[in-house]
Amino acid sequence: MALPIPFFDLDSSRQRCLRYRRRILEISQRVSALHVAPAFSCIEMTDVIYHGLMARSHKSHYQDVFLMSKGHGCMTQYVLLEDIGIIDERELNEYCTPTGFLGAHPDRGSPGIEASTGSLGHGLGMAVGMAYAEKLKKSDTKIFALVSDGELQEGSSWEAAMMAANLNLDNLLIFVDLNDFGGMHRMSEYHQAFYPLKEKFEAFGWETNIVNGHNAESMFKATFSRSEKKPFVLICNTVKGKGVSYMENVPIWHYRSPNKEEFLKAISELTEVFE
Repeated sequence: MALPIPFFDLDSSRQRCLRYRRRILEISQRVSALHVAPAFSCIEMTDVIYHGLMARSHKSHYQDVFLMSKGHGCMTQYVLLEDIGIIDERELNEYCTPTGFLGAHPDRGSPGIEASTGSLGHGLGMAVGMAYAEKLKKSDTKIFALVSDGELQEGSSWEAAMMAANLNLDNLLIFVDLNDFGGMHRMSEYHQAFYPLKEKFEAFGWETNIVNGHNAESMFKATFSRSEKKPFVLICNTVKGKGVSYMENVPIWHYRSPNKEEFLKAISELTEVFE
């Protein structure tokens, strides 16, 4: 008999994700460029992992581990870690400045950061190693990793995927940010052999599911309902730049800060609903 799915506060999640987007836009006015659109595509995913799926003993201490393999999406993780009190406001305000230590990609040693990522294709391998280590320790710790569709073009990602299944790493859960953009180009146009992704993971021995990556409820239910017998991948269909009309699926916003007029327009567009 299936266990009942626990409660996840969707209204609180929407409010947090709205707050995260506004904070990222605020930081964008302090530096010449940051990865706004890549961060906006994975905000709901990151929020569900931290606030719905990862086990913790109190508000800011987690038993489970999160790895942002999609290093250029780190602004999402930074603003979330600030929100829960792991990164302080001053540290985030000094993002990518000579006096700060938070860079354009995550660095291990920064508060709440488990691995240095951004050299795409390495994160999944590190997550596999972490999951295997927890298996050897016979711990209950789960490893969550958020990967981009672009980095799944790297052969090392598929070597890691094969190893995860060979080692029966049912404590490994990855979320794929499938926004259909590898940097500046659409994956479906320039890398057609990348698809179908679900069947590829299944062929490598993974349990899979596909959901709307901006629908927190769907992601939460799909992950909680997994069989827990194989490594698990949740393929999340997302929109690059989600929430701001002029950024959505527009390549230039991969790495660019809005000017003052664009900033004000983005703030005015943001609402509580991103379905």
